[in-house]
Amino acid sequence: MQLADPVEAGAVAGTALPLLSLRNMSKRFGSLQALSDVSVEIAAGEIHCLLGENGAGKSTLCNLVFGVHKPDDGSIMQFGGQDYRPAGPADALTQGIAMVHQHFSLVPDLSVVDNLLLGQARGVLKRADCAQRVRKLSEHYGLALDPFARIRDLSVGERQRVEIVKCLMREPRLLVLDEPTAVLLPAEIEGLLTVCQRVAAQGCGVVLVTHKLAEIKKVAHRVTVLRGGRVVATSNDPANEIESLVRAMIQRDLAGLDASASAMFGELADAPVAEEVAAERIDDEIVQINGLTVRDAEGVARLDNFTLIVNRGEIVGIAGVEGNGQSELAAVLSGMLPATDGRFFVAGKNMTNRPPQEITATGVGVVPEDRHAVACVTGMSLAENMFLNRLDDFKHWGLLDRGALRDKARALMQEFDVRAAGPDIAFSSLSGGNQQKAVLGRELTTEGLVFLLAA
Repeated sequence: MQLADPVEAGAVAGTALPLLSLRNMSKRFGSLQALSDVSVEIAAGEIHCLLGENGAGKSTLCNLVFGVHKPDDGSIMQFGGQDYRPAGPADALTQGIAMVHQHFSLVPDLSVVDNLLLGQARGVLKRADCAQRVRKLSEHYGLALDPFARIRDLSVGERQRVEIVKCLMREPRLLVLDEPTAVLLPAEIEGLLTVCQRVAAQGCGVVLVTHKLAEIKKVAHRVTVLRGGRVVATSNDPANEIESLVRAMIQRDLAGLDASASAMFGELADAPVAEEVAAERIDDEIVQINGLTVRDAEGVARLDNFTLIVNRGEIVGIAGVEGNGQSELAAVLSGMLPATDGRFFVAGKNMTNRPPQEITATGVGVVPEDRHAVACVTGMSLAENMFLNRLDDFKHWGLLDRGALRDKARALMQEFDVRAAGPDIAFSSLSGGNQQKAVLGRELTTEGLVFLLAA
């Protein structure tokens, strides 16, 4: 691994003209310098991983490549040997660049086929032809999909497959994947990495944004590390330089993580081990779930006679293959789905089939599986989203005291390391990691918090 040179970062020794070449790219959002003097090259047929902490600039760089944002500065931007300055995503697609975003861009009420035809077909829609192409792509890449399934009926992992197939149908020369494995199960991750390898083997360049070192070790040909919006290191042999890459990303050795955790979490890091705590709280019950059952419209049991007790100070993990009731359980406990049978109690109060507002008032914080659908309002500001369940606290004579809201939001942003230009920025403009931190910060500061549900 080598420390990055602002001009030579990412250069591939011994290769001819790179597929994509960026030189000295910079991008600012208000007071936030998202990218500063970033240079990187992507070769045809390679899987190039972008590594960095939340807020490092990875998504911003991908959005520059895809034409979502325009750089404020940059001496060279070339694709396929030609000057490349996309007017927007449509222009990038026309030139052979496709991108799978962190946040899905699908229409829930339409079928898979209709979503894939959006913006690509005129006149009579040839759904049967499109479905046949979907089946061929699915078979070739191992991305199982029902072409006529409604998006709203698909799991998060299945929706991710639709996004990937939508890109592959365009036969791109460069495929950009912004943290595609964040919502996938282990088996689905393996399948996606195989897709990346097959796409690269056909001569397509692949940019893969990931936090997961195992994925880098398995598929990355090269890695570029971003920190604070700058390229700080590159590697042409990432499988054998993982520790060096992590050190460049977080500015400390792996061996020091335990000590860093103590410094970061203070007294929590010194808390008694689970076995010691358990002996003191056998009867200190916070959540009691008795025989919860959920049946769908067809009468199929999605959750069947589920029973569980969660005690104070306890972390309970629920594992299982997707589709085995975890989503339904979370929806019932958060008040988003009525139970067909059974009951659940929070701090001794029966919360079965109570509305979300009442459940929150009992001291329940919820970090949902799909933050865009049920955890935030993307068109509202970051500050409004961070206090979405407490906006009444900032009302004065019926009006929202935005000054007080901004001050509280800034404090929460600092506490949970939410990196953004300011509290008034649109929530939709944040990176996925910063959106998640904002949601987590809001739920962890729920008044009288006694139970946190993280789906």
